[in-house]
Amino acid sequence: MSINKDLVAASSTPLVLAILAEGDSYGYAILKRVRELSGGALEWTDGMLYPVLHRLERSGLVQSRWQKAESGRRRKYYRLTAAGREQLADERRQWRTVDRTLRNIWSALADSVDSDGSADPVPQRS
Repeated sequence: MSINKDLVAASSTPLVLAILAEGDSYGYAILKRVRELSGGALEWTDGMLYPVLHRLERSGLVQSRWQKAESGRRRKYYRLTAAGREQLADERRQWRTVDRTLRNIWSALADSVDSDGSADPVPQRS
């Protein structure tokens, strides 16, 4: 299944903020978590993730630090800031509204489908 590029871009900020709300993380781990959460439907690349992380850092929503991993390799870890937590709460409210709205209209459309599969017009509410 292919996800529309605009939808992927729109969901990138709340996804990254939510993943960092689980705990500090680094680029590869974030990419892996996105893939895991989406059941493989979202396959982000480094080229997509790092501009998002840099934008969030410039906005003060995340902070970064270099840290040596157990392997001895240095990794840049990202942490959610207090402003990032507030932004995440706001993003959740917005996405829940969008989700609820889409579910309502899709439910109305499903109810209007006849047994032969043709759709009746959805009654307009005033």
